[in-house]
Amino acid sequence: MLLSSFPRRGPFRRAEHGSTKTGLGTNRWFRSSPPSTGRDINKVLENSNTNLPHQAQLHNFLQAVLPEEVPYDESGSRMQTRAEFIEDVFEGITAATMAVRMTPYILSRVNWQDPRHDPIVRQFLPLKSRMIPDHPKLTLDSLHEEADSPVKGLVHRYPDKALFLHSPPATSVCPTYCTFCTRSYAVGADTETVPKASLKPTRRRWEQVFAYIESQPQLQDIVVSGGDSYYLQPDQLRLIGERLIGIPHVKRFRFASKGLAVAPGRVLDDGTDGWIEALVDVSNKARRAGKMMAWHTHFNHPNEISWVSEAACRRLFEEGVLVRNQTVLLRGVNDDVETMTKLIRALADNNIIPYYVYQCDMVKSVEHLRTPLQTILDLEAKIRGSIAGFMMPSFVVDLPGGGGKRLACSFESYDRTTGVSKYTAPAVTGRDKENKVYEYYDPIDSLPGASP
Repeated sequence: MLLSSFPRRGPFRRAEHGSTKTGLGTNRWFRSSPPSTGRDINKVLENSNTNLPHQAQLHNFLQAVLPEEVPYDESGSRMQTRAEFIEDVFEGITAATMAVRMTPYILSRVNWQDPRHDPIVRQFLPLKSRMIPDHPKLTLDSLHEEADSPVKGLVHRYPDKALFLHSPPATSVCPTYCTFCTRSYAVGADTETVPKASLKPTRRRWEQVFAYIESQPQLQDIVVSGGDSYYLQPDQLRLIGERLIGIPHVKRFRFASKGLAVAPGRVLDDGTDGWIEALVDVSNKARRAGKMMAWHTHFNHPNEISWVSEAACRRLFEEGVLVRNQTVLLRGVNDDVETMTKLIRALADNNIIPYYVYQCDMVKSVEHLRTPLQTILDLEAKIRGSIAGFMMPSFVVDLPGGGGKRLACSFESYDRTTGVSKYTAPAVTGRDKENKVYEYYDPIDSLPGASP
């Protein structure tokens, strides 16, 4: 599925915001017939994991925006035909754990003259030619969230914090589907490689989550995620926010949404669907109650930031909404000092707090996006001191096996030759986790002596 749409009324009105309710379904965007390829493109389409109308939509879009040839390598000495690139995409979709979903805004930020090396394409469109075998230690739910779930829809791993997975209508959905999604076991449509776990929202399930939070007086911090909180209806957002404000021991809560990065026009469109008004109201009510509400968003590359997102950030700042960013370190996207520094500064300039830079989780079909631990260690060492300390993110590893977040540099040991780093998590207890040692594994192709 390519078009990202929102429940009820669409979040866009103005064309300069990438605004169209039907987006890629608009016929005026597609006027080309399928290309002639060395293979039968219809067979490639039939074997992909999106349904036929959306396969054709994606195919026609790529046919319309791509030149006849695109660079295959960074030097441009080797070229790839448009038909070959499209075939590569659909074969990648067949092998991917996530369906394809992109907003008009994020599509507008892509350099379609050189898509193979575009940092946005690298995050959202799977190319089969890039994929390498998964690490043998990888598991689908690498963070063991389901094992730390005392009631369906809530993860309680840390003593004072819990994760509320509200799961929007119909299924767990997001405005865009990141190919490297940690929750690929549940988010998005079923794919050929992963049938998704169902976390459909019901009032009864939400009441069970609220009852659990109310019964745990040590819980002070609640993360509201999904899916993506952009898919909550305004009344659902208000309900969740007001219930959390009303629980005396809950002092802080945040709504997690990538929407600011991939569909910022919604923040600027007053009265379109009421979502931003609901968010601001909940933020103000929390502040009056002496509590903190924040929006946690997800920018990974400076190219995702435009004048539209800058205007959206300015509105949120003026409305008093606290925004923090969580970045994922991705090979070929932001794994160099120049790009990461530029991203952090751009976030700070737009009054977004750079909160975390995550080591990419060990999830299926994205081994080509993971970096060795040494990369995140080097980035932090080289960037720290060049940016004000209160705008310097924490560089962390979310430990496989449910150990939670640890500073990347806090390992007990790191053997660069084997790529194995070991961590302990003293604050994460229960369920046989006392004194447990957690291991993170570098990509095999990054190890010394690995074949190129």
